[in-house]
Amino acid sequence: MRIYEFQDLIREIYFEKDNRRGIDGTFVWFTEEVGELARALRLGDTTKLKEEFADVLAWLVSLASLCDINLEEMAVSKYDKGCPKCGQKPCTCREF
Repeated sequence: MRIYEFQDLIREIYFEKDNRRGIDGTFVWFTEEVGELARALRLGDTTKLKEEFADVLAWLVSLASLCDINLEEMAVSKYDKGCPKCGQKPCTCREF
């Protein structure tokens, strides 16, 4: 499944509820899922990690749909030539 197909699937399942909740409310749910992912990372819980990565992705594409953003198109155009800052693959940007 491609990113746009997953985004379409999540839109089909959740767009009406997300639209009623609005961007702000959906963003709050997204951040809660990121928090749950952080907790699973800290605990090293592989089963929970799989679930939380899936949930974070689903909420991210829901939020993108509410903002009328095609994530596949955006991600490909931003990163297809390498790092957006240095243009390299792998990135050679200096971290501070």
